[in-house]
Amino acid sequence: MAAKQQYDESSVKVLKGLDPVRHRPGMYTRTDNPLHICQEVIDNAADEALGGYATQIDVTLYRNQTMRVADNGRGIPVGIHPEEGVPTVQVVFTQLHAGGKFDKKSGGAYAFSGGLHGVGVSVTNALATRLEVEVRRDGEINKLAFAGGDVVEPLAVVGKVAKKETGTTVFVAPDAQYFDSPNIPQSELEHLLKSKAVLLPGLVVNLNVELASGEFQQKSWCYPDGLTGYLNEQVAGYTMLIPIFQGQKYIEGEDETFSQGEGCAWALTWTEDGPVSRESYVNLIPTPAGGTHESGLRDGVFQAVKTFIEFHSLLPKGVKLLPEDLFSRCTFVLSAKVLDPQFQGQTKDKLTSRDGLKLCSQMVKSPFELWLNEHVELGKKLAELAIKAAQARQKSAQKVEKKKSSGVAVLPGKLTDCASDETERCELFLVEGDSAGGSAKLGRDKDFQAILPLRGKVLNTWEVDKDQIFANNEVHDIAVAIGVDPHRPGDTADLSGLRYGKIIIMSDADVDGSHIQVLLLTLFYRHFPALIAAGHVYVAQPPLYRVDIAGSGKNKPPRKFYALDEGELTAILDKLRAEKVREGAWSISRFKGLGEMNAEQLFDTTMNPDTRRVLRVGVPDDVSENTRDLMHMLMGKGEASSRRAWLEARGNEVEADL
Repeated sequence: MAAKQQYDESSVKVLKGLDPVRHRPGMYTRTDNPLHICQEVIDNAADEALGGYATQIDVTLYRNQTMRVADNGRGIPVGIHPEEGVPTVQVVFTQLHAGGKFDKKSGGAYAFSGGLHGVGVSVTNALATRLEVEVRRDGEINKLAFAGGDVVEPLAVVGKVAKKETGTTVFVAPDAQYFDSPNIPQSELEHLLKSKAVLLPGLVVNLNVELASGEFQQKSWCYPDGLTGYLNEQVAGYTMLIPIFQGQKYIEGEDETFSQGEGCAWALTWTEDGPVSRESYVNLIPTPAGGTHESGLRDGVFQAVKTFIEFHSLLPKGVKLLPEDLFSRCTFVLSAKVLDPQFQGQTKDKLTSRDGLKLCSQMVKSPFELWLNEHVELGKKLAELAIKAAQARQKSAQKVEKKKSSGVAVLPGKLTDCASDETERCELFLVEGDSAGGSAKLGRDKDFQAILPLRGKVLNTWEVDKDQIFANNEVHDIAVAIGVDPHRPGDTADLSGLRYGKIIIMSDADVDGSHIQVLLLTLFYRHFPALIAAGHVYVAQPPLYRVDIAGSGKNKPPRKFYALDEGELTAILDKLRAEKVREGAWSISRFKGLGEMNAEQLFDTTMNPDTRRVLRVGVPDDVSENTRDLMHMLMGKGEASSRRAWLEARGNEVEADL
């Protein structure tokens, strides 16, 4: 029997300062190697260039995997902070959620920046054995040093410079204990620095790498032609179907939806051969997982081409065009400027700002329509490419349907199926209850989205044999709808009958919804592990709050925002206050369940592939054994004492919605 653990007032720990970062580094940065914490420093230098204050960034990577980053920007302020009573540069490096990037109103230090959360360089400091900051400002050189996040050399003037010579230099020695590998991947670092030069035409970026001999190897990047010059490099040696289409468009003056200066720059082309390259950035931050800005580019270009095809009557009868038909051979670079970007996690791999799609689509569509009408022959060549891809796709789908047509099981009566037969495109939403199921049926895209409402809690199948799970009606309906037979980990699973490329668990954002989510994840992990391994299982993230702002006159129509959690709600309210919206002019609604949303709201926030947030379910190979043990402890019927001990020891790490 497990020993009883003490639980009293002393058991509750309060993490202060930078302790949360050191306690849970994975919540704030990537921990495979130290590049991301060094990138935070590089991003700050790039933000100075983005604002028009810096023209050069110098990065030095030493043999011992330490790094120095220098820019000729304005220099971080060194005066005493009015609220904290210590030098401002010290506040920036020692306090989470402190920085010059929250004040987005006119006159703020940064109108557009990659830094949003305000945890960037403070995380760098927390995970470094030593960090030194040197600021050139107001004719003086100020120096400050930290060790493990604590000040070891207070701010002091160490020299004089000309008043016009300004900038910041940061030396970082990452603490190897927080990373899987202490080595900074040089190829990734080079790509990151090169992208800064690409996105800021005229900016000079230098990289000096210390070799084993002690000598330094230098690389330098500068792209006066910006995106066009870079894309030309990417497609060099391959046959282009059309010349590079390059442009940029930003909001000027008053706009009902977007702020002045928001918009994007792009360069795109189509090639007959070679690999396809797609890169996107938001305020100079690379977004390798894409996001709403990429969806907006695709939407704007696709709508322009579709209009062109309809105007010239080029579409054969029975052919339905999809965006992927057009983009299968498209190579592009996209750089978006968003005033208050929302990313998926602190690593900022994916933009999730809902307005990103509308912004980029609106910016790209009109210029591309104009270009197509000015280059009709090239437009027809592009239309031909898309139509051929659509015909090949439809032909392939028909072949698959022929194979599957015999011996298909009778589908559950409550399943509202989709029209498409293309497994990869199709999505099945497992929805909690008939109420949410009704909204989902009305709001879905009938072409590729299917709905299966579940009544009540699903059976806990952790200790149920795979041959007996069909005794439960809900589990039976799920398995038949998916088209895959139950199997165990290690079994050779037959996924040829799989009917949906994405199986999305969509439950309420409350305790009951979380319980249903856990029971469904248990079902898939225990009895359909191949679906998880192949990346077919997802969890939807519906918003918890809606903020409504009443309109005031013709120029300011009513607006609404959705927040995933308390943190996003706070950020939205801070943004409204920065816009000088009167306190109390907004109303906040909390969704108790998906059934409270109307069909349009549910589609926009949770089902639309371009604006929703979903998490792919996966189990890393290196922790698969630990995962099985943990799942057995959590879901096993005879493990009540183990669960109690776990809650007593680690219950403080879990967030509960009570």
